[in-house]
Amino acid sequence: QVQLVESGGGLVQAGGSLRLSCAASGLTFSSYAMGWFRQAPGKDREFVAIINWTGGSVYYADSVKARFTISRDDAKNTVYLQMNSLKPEDTAVYYCTAQRLYSGRTYYSPTDMDYWGKGTLVTVSS
Repeated sequence: QVQLVESGGGLVQAGGSLRLSCAASGLTFSSYAMGWFRQAPGKDREFVAIINWTGGSVYYADSVKARFTISRDDAKNTVYLQMNSLKPEDTAVYYCTAQRLYSGRTYYSPTDMDYWGKGTLVTVSS
């Protein structure tokens, strides 16, 4: 059974930093692209960042570029999201995803992800 377990969320002031972690089990971690999505209250779930199975390619939403960094540690079956210069509009539940990327799939559509974690809440106060 595949499990993705996020941690590291919390309350932080604007301009601060947080690092989210996602521990994966029940899958061949090194074969999956790993990503992060988020959902703010009253809004649709949106793409944040993804790292491919080799770690050689990363993609970010425009809204987080230059502030967030995604990385992975295959030895620990863990993906990270370092979030710097946080803004109140970054407040959301952050979800970890796993995806086998193949032809016809995108890296940014929620419907193209294979597995989801339950999420961790990030609240940024102004």
